[in-house]
Formats: sequence, structure tokens, C-alpha cells
Amino acid sequence: MNTMTSPASRAIVTRHQFVLIFASSFGALLEWYDFYVYAALAGVFGALFFPSGNETTAFLASLATFGAGFLVRPLGALFFGRLGDRIGRKYTFMATIVLMGVATIGVGLLPSYEQIGMLAPVLLVSLRLLQGFALGGETGGAATYLAEHSPPSKRGFYTSSLQTTATLGLLSSIAVVGVSRALVDEVAFQSWGWRIPFLVSTVLLIVSVYLRTRLAESPTFEQMKHAGNLSRSPVSESFGNWGNLKYVLIMLFSTASGVGVIFGTGHFYAMYFLQNTLKVAPNAVNLYLAIALVCVFPFYVLFGWLSDRIGRKWIMMSACLLLALTTQPIFRALTHYANPQLEAFQKNTTVTIYASDCQFSLFSSARTECDRVREFLSASGVSYVQAHQKAGEPVRTVIGRVEVQGSERHALESALTAMGWTKHADPASINAPMVVLLMWVLLLFLAMVYGPMAAFMVELFPARIRYTSLSLPFHLGSGWFGGMLPFVVSAMSVAAGNVYFGLWYPIAIAALSFVVGVLFVPETFRRDITV
Repeated sequence: MNTMTSPASRAIVTRHQFVLIFASSFGALLEWYDFYVYAALAGVFGALFFPSGNETTAFLASLATFGAGFLVRPLGALFFGRLGDRIGRKYTFMATIVLMGVATIGVGLLPSYEQIGMLAPVLLVSLRLLQGFALGGETGGAATYLAEHSPPSKRGFYTSSLQTTATLGLLSSIAVVGVSRALVDEVAFQSWGWRIPFLVSTVLLIVSVYLRTRLAESPTFEQMKHAGNLSRSPVSESFGNWGNLKYVLIMLFSTASGVGVIFGTGHFYAMYFLQNTLKVAPNAVNLYLAIALVCVFPFYVLFGWLSDRIGRKWIMMSACLLLALTTQPIFRALTHYANPQLEAFQKNTTVTIYASDCQFSLFSSARTECDRVREFLSASGVSYVQAHQKAGEPVRTVIGRVEVQGSERHALESALTAMGWTKHADPASINAPMVVLLMWVLLLFLAMVYGPMAAFMVELFPARIRYTSLSLPFHLGSGWFGGMLPFVVSAMSVAAGNVYFGLWYPIAIAALSFVVGVLFVPETFRRDITV
């Protein structure tokens, strides 16, 4: 221990810190890039890999496939967490990066639904599951490895640099997708150009593997190994012992679930909402998001640094409370500033569907006329109410003072247009600075909880079972609560007929996270992580 705390040792740590951070973070950046590329192209995947004829169902299916990668992350956390606690941090997160890269390149080589039928979505889901499985081992491994190399008084500051990789991955995906779209026309992009961002992962994978081969094993793990103090059964020791399990549960229902919904709301759903509900051009949305990401980038490190001085708990809990209080106002403000015509339409026009056969089913091929009307209105960003009428009577949709019989799309669109609805957001009416500011606020909440979180997770659990103990609750919370958020929020909004209704999902989870965190989360920033 004395050699670890001597001035000479501290100098060595400082001299190599950049290499450690860069090598650890570059691999994490690749894995987030891979995930975000799929998110950016979810609309394209709906048309390429799922049956045509139902745009809403295809889009929701593409979101569900995106979420599937998150659902399997806890299995990866258990598998790779055990390896990380048994054979070492370095070799385990080397394996995760290779698996993630190979799966992503595989997505870029997949044939479409038109070419191989139902095998296309099966293969797509399989590769998404492999991506999620790999990412389940990456986050815990990188956080554990970097924290165990960090000076105790700067642990939050150093590990916060790792947390910036999610932002860098999203920025990289936006840039590569944008350049790919610019290089080819829309027809070519829909046909084959979408593959380019996935195949770019080949270069990133080679660089990541090279960098990680140059890393030494964690000093904490080496000390445990030489002392014969490695856990023989990290899984049972992590989750079969109440003394440790209670912290797993506290983390799951506080910081992990909180960061999941904050992450899903700020990084994913805000982008989907602007594009698919408010009908803002995708290139404009990507530009707004990129600006917001660049502006929020320093705050990850700032909050990590601040957590080394005042503690981690209250910074993270404040983010959960702020999201719960401001989500509805922020998204309504996005409508006001991004598509004021739609806002005016929503305020001044009541849309009512009169039908006897409205039975919302996401994946049923048997759709009623009411289902088709609801799908069209939801895809148009229009809220509506339902009214029951006698069986056998035709479906009627009353849009303000205009009534439409049946589900013919052109008639519905004409009625909407007559009452002030527009098919696309008017670029001249968009208040871009305010849209960017609102997106930045959502991302700032993420920086508040995500910046200190890697250090907090490492400090919460003992070294011998740390990789396993922190990986599972993190991926259950961030993956299940956050990864499925775009799908759940979109499905709730369609089912309720209200474009804002689904937002109660992240609000409820964030509020629960705040309450559990305030009551049960301990302060950890002065703990010794070598034991």
C-alpha cells in the first residue's frame, strides 16, 4: 500500500493518466457509437427490416428492437462481471469490445426484409442482442478499471471523463450518419448508404483493440490476486448476501433507474419527439442535438469534479427531481418553439374518433378502421379523444368543424390541413436557439447524474465483487428503464391518443429514484476502494 501512496507513485499515476483515460474511453466511445447509429437510423430500419403497410407498427417495432439490446444487457453484466472479478478487468473488457464491434459490423452487412423475408428482423434482433450483451460488460469494466487507477481525491473527476463517451459516441454517430447522407442521394441511402455508418466501426474496432492491448491490469485486482483474495463465486457473493444485495437494490431503484430515464429522455426521446411528432427535418434535429451535446460536454467533468468536493449523492438526486418536475413543461415548450402551427392546432382543434371497434394492438395484422385512423393521427403528431358509438356504424372522425367518414388517409389529411395542421414543421417558424436550449437542459440533467456516477458505483461495492455487483443493477436500471423508454413512451402516447401522455413514464421513474435515493443512498466519495 505504501508504494501506491508515495509521491513517486502519484507522479507515475499522473504521467500515465491520459493514456489510461484515452484507452478506456475510446473503447466505450465505440460501443456507444454503435448503439447510437442504430438509434439515428431507427426510422430507416422500420422500412428495411419489417413488413410494410403499417408505418406506426414498423416504427414501434424498430424502437422495440433498439430496446431489445438494452434488455439483454443484465445478462452480459452477470457473465462479464463474473469474469472481471475472477480473471481481471483488462481481459474482460477487451472481450466486450471485440464482441460489440463484430456485431455492429454484422448489422451493416444484413440483407433487408425484401431480400430474405422474416429472417431479416430475426437476424437484426440477434445482432442487437449481441451488442447489448457486450455492452453489459463494458460499462462496469471500464468504470472499475479507471476508478481503481485514479487518485482517491480525484476519482470523480477522472472517471467523469469516461462518462463523456456517451456524448462523444452520439456526436460521432450524428456526424457519420450526416456525412453518409450527404455523400449519396436519399434513394441510394435507403438502399445501401445506411450501411456506411455501421461499417465505419471496423476502423474504430481496430484502434480500440490496439489501445487496450497496451493497458496494464488494475492495481487493485493485482493486489487481490497476489493476496489470494479473489472471490470464488462473485455472483452468489454479490446477490446472495443481504449486506451487499441491499446496496444492489438501492442502486437499482435510485441512481441506475434515474440515469436510465434521464438518459432515454434527453438522448433518445427528445430526438424522436422532434422528428416524428413535431415533424422537424431530421438534419435540423441532428444539428440542434449536436450543438446541445457540445455545449453540455464540459459539465460531465464539472459535476465529476464537484462530486469530489461536496459528495456525489445530492448532485445525482437533484437531477432526478429536476427531470420529474420539468419534463412535461420542456416537451410542451419544444412544441411551442419547434412547431408553433401544431401547437396552435392542438389548442384550437378537438379531434374525436367515433367508433365501436378501437382495440389498440401494436403487432396485430388485423386492423380495424379505427386502428388505421389512430395510427394516422399518431404518426401526424395529432392528439385525439375517442367516443363510443353503436356497433355497425361507420367510423367517423370529427376534426374541428370537419367530419371524415372512414379511414382514407387523404381525406383525413385534407381535414387536418383545413383546420391549420401542417405536414412538416415550417423551418422559418422554428426558434432554433430555444430548441437547442431545451435540449441542453435535458442533457444537463444527465451530466449531473452521469458525471459522478461511475465513481459512486465503484465506491459502493467491495473490490472482490465490484465488477459483478455494480454491473447488474446499472444495466437493469439504465437498460430496462431507459433503453425501452422511447418504445414505452411512444406506445403509451399512441394508446392514450395524447402526444404528451407517455412522458408520465420517465416522470414517475425519476420521482421514485429521487425518493429512494434520498432515503437510502449513502454518501461514498471518501471511501477506500482497495478493500
